Amino acid sequence: MGVMSLFVQDLAIDLGTANTIIIYNDEIAVEEPSIIAIDNQTKKVIAIGTPAMQMHGKTHENVKTIRPLKDGVIADFQAAEQLLRGLISMVKRKRTLFSPHLRMVICIPSGITEVEKRAVKDSAEKAGCKEVKLIHEPMAAAIGIGIDVEEPIGNMIIDIGGGTTEIAVIALGGIVCDQSIRIAGDEFNSDIIEYMRREHNVLIGERSAERIKIEVGAALTELDNPPENYLVNGRDLMTGIPKQVSIGYSEIAQTLDKSITKVEEAILRVLEMTPPELSGDIYQTGLYLTGGGALLRGLAKRISEKNKLPVHVAEDPLRAVARGTGIALKNINKFKFLIS
Repeated sequence: MGVMSLFVQDLAIDLGTANTIIIYNDEIAVEEPSIIAIDNQTKKVIAIGTPAMQMHGKTHENVKTIRPLKDGVIADFQAAEQLLRGLISMVKRKRTLFSPHLRMVICIPSGITEVEKRAVKDSAEKAGCKEVKLIHEPMAAAIGIGIDVEEPIGNMIIDIGGGTTEIAVIALGGIVCDQSIRIAGDEFNSDIIEYMRREHNVLIGERSAERIKIEVGAALTELDNPPENYLVNGRDLMTGIPKQVSIGYSEIAQTLDKSITKVEEAILRVLEMTPPELSGDIYQTGLYLTGGGALLRGLAKRISEKNKLPVHVAEDPLRAVARGTGIALKNINKFKFLIS
């Protein structure tokens, strides 16, 4: 294995709308926001990941920040290539006298089209990868949280990411039925921005909305351990002067209600499509929540009350898909039927 690593170097990549995680040698080597900053005059990349995110919403006319992925798929082909190239260069790989064969497994939404798959592969190849394989996010998430996907037992995965929510019933190493909806973290942020504008006459940016979601985001208006109110800074739309507003979790729960209801409806649609034998399994095993959205306070309880089924939140939901992708890559012969 050590000799092989001189010739072939493997990277498992969770190329997400909000964050990209790269696993190398069974460890998380890179975890950065999926954003780049470019110079408008020279068109050169000036920042990638966290430094670019710090510039987001604060740039002047000579600098532009780009999020290459939208709704789980590549929206800007060139920026995606530059993002991948930059993030791969951050990985501290073994130095060799010659360029090793770079092999990647990248996870993709289950509802992705063939054209969108091709865009992911092309971006990775242009970023320097010699061999690109793809795995569906719900399957990677299931592997990442320790489910034996080859067993004849039905398991339901709900992966709430930045751009999409992936809901899938998995059994015998395949996806039996699934739904991919474009309601996820970014949509929650948009709801918060709109609420602040409508109810408080305050204009905030994406970063502030994300911060509100982290600090006081909730799916229920009543929580057992409520977070303290969060002070939000923005621009008063009436006067144009900077303003500070105190926001509570129950306000955000009401704000996100419509989007969370759409996620619940998608879960119900998948449950309705599930074959009866697998439905019996799911009644026993429950639903598994992964992705950054799984961290939303009270979400598991709300989904459980809606469907009358147990809901389990993954131990490390943010990294479940990335870890599953890494396991699939490490055991590529065992999981080759999942990787295309």
